[in-house]
Amino acid sequence: MSGHDFDIVIVGGGPVGAAVAIALVGSGLSVAVIEARTGAGTSKDARTLAMSYGSRLILERLGIWPQLEPVTPIESIHVSQRGGFGRTLLSAQEAHLPALGYVVRYAGLQQAFGKALASEHITLLAGAEVTDTQSTADGVTIEYRQQTSVQSITARLLIVADGGASAGLRAGATVKSREYGQHAVVGLVETSQPHARKAYERFTPDGPIALLPFEHRCALVWTAAPDAVDSLMALPPTGFLEKLQRHFGDRAGRFMSIEARARFPLTLRYVADPVLPRTVLLGNAAQALHPIAGQGFNLGLRDAWELAETLLSDPTLDPGGDACLAKYRAVRRPDRLRGIALTHSLVKIFSNDFAPLQVTRGAALSLLELVPPVKRAFMQRMIFGA
Repeated sequence: MSGHDFDIVIVGGGPVGAAVAIALVGSGLSVAVIEARTGAGTSKDARTLAMSYGSRLILERLGIWPQLEPVTPIESIHVSQRGGFGRTLLSAQEAHLPALGYVVRYAGLQQAFGKALASEHITLLAGAEVTDTQSTADGVTIEYRQQTSVQSITARLLIVADGGASAGLRAGATVKSREYGQHAVVGLVETSQPHARKAYERFTPDGPIALLPFEHRCALVWTAAPDAVDSLMALPPTGFLEKLQRHFGDRAGRFMSIEARARFPLTLRYVADPVLPRTVLLGNAAQALHPIAGQGFNLGLRDAWELAETLLSDPTLDPGGDACLAKYRAVRRPDRLRGIALTHSLVKIFSNDFAPLQVTRGAALSLLELVPPVKRAFMQRMIFGA
């Protein structure tokens, strides 16, 4: 280890950071995970998470997939725009896959990863907060506070996967951001007719609204301007459901109940280059995307898997050296930049009432429906990345 305490230190024990650690088990590389929570497998997050079939394949390789309960498949996605022509139906059958994606509870995913971290030969420093890092030509020193004690460890490579919580760990990175002027309302809604494992993505001038099948209900993601969201959150359940019915329509039947209502602001934030000297940024620490098309988690998980694959590809390489990190950057740059650009473009094109764009949107949706090879290529891109 060239005199360092660990080969790799990962800041953040969430799914993305944990994925790298678990993928490296048995590699001969020593790994430590620094997690701010006292229990890496605990989470009170009530949100659901949509993951692609490609992400399922990664979770299967990591041994996480069998531990997830409950999991609801998405077998088709109905895409349309309100007040305009054009719609398409994306189906797993057309993609020759068992499902396009899956909806899981984030807390359940975190619990599964936490158990895996605890059971493997990984040093887990729980309840620890990183206070400073210093990189040199051959390593990184990471200072952290655990309870009342301040300590430090050294590593050849630092991986920051803390969800963007520690802005100081991105020192030296060029961070770009764009406010969308939108907030998202999330919750679980019950509908009068079974969801039949069908998801809906409906574009409106105020922003997209999505329904995702989850158990016997649907996970709701409703985007709107902040003042409109203020009003929605203030409504009693009956008033909220009436508003939702008028906004979404009756494709899913009548909306009968709403639970776990919450809101969060939507911002595009990403670092121009997630590879810094002796440091790699992953997940939301590298890019936080709009939830449209559900690309954020899936992109972060692909980053984590490919980073682990790069570290394992040549045991003779210094994991934090320029040669290894340049290799990772080259592998991931196309998928990452296209994922960011695609998400941002969809928001700009579909979240407005500009008449010429309405025609363009309708033509694009019609093209997907009328030209099967184009539709299949689009689905492949959404599911597996670039």
